[in-house]
Amino acid sequence: MPDVIFTGPEGRLEGRYQPASQPRAPIALILHPHPQGGGTMNNKIVYNLYQSFAQRGFAVLRFNFRGVGRSQGTFDNGIGELSDAAAALDWMQQFNPDAQTCWVAGFSFGAWIGMQLLMRRPEIRGFISVAPPANLYDFSFLAPCPSSGLIVQGTADEIVTPSAVQKLVDKLKTQKHITIDYDTIDGANHFFENEQEQLMESVNRYLDMRLASGQ
Repeated sequence: MPDVIFTGPEGRLEGRYQPASQPRAPIALILHPHPQGGGTMNNKIVYNLYQSFAQRGFAVLRFNFRGVGRSQGTFDNGIGELSDAAAALDWMQQFNPDAQTCWVAGFSFGAWIGMQLLMRRPEIRGFISVAPPANLYDFSFLAPCPSSGLIVQGTADEIVTPSAVQKLVDKLKTQKHITIDYDTIDGANHFFENEQEQLMESVNRYLDMRLASGQ
């Protein structure tokens, strides 16, 4: 799990990178929650997502958005952070030019950034969004959503309203040619403090299903 520093739009960005175990392996980018709420690449959910992809042979990168940890720059309300994510994907693609597929996964604010990146980068074929903040940010850019993915939400989330996420899921499910899987974790708060195991079971089950089907 080497530490890496790569160039972002506002200076260097700090990350952790796990190279792929095989040539032409898929790649995955993991995005952390809100920097002003203490979110970093070392968040437990971000780390666990990273491990799930690494264990399945992906080349995987998690990194700190601008102004977090050793990453340069200052918080930019999502605009700059989206540019950071695009730069991180560019960096990873330099080392994995023959990667067959690309995934993005994010938690909370990171899920919002990840789904925006999805719209800009057609090579992204799958996503995992944990507690996407549908009541706090506009998700209307998903018109249409270009790839299938998994959304996971806790029923006792005190920050992201479960009903807002349900509304987003219902909207996405009306689209043809993509499949949105939606899992709710009973009793889980925003940080899945006592339900990390159930959260990762959902993620791992979904990843295994997608990979088995060759998607």
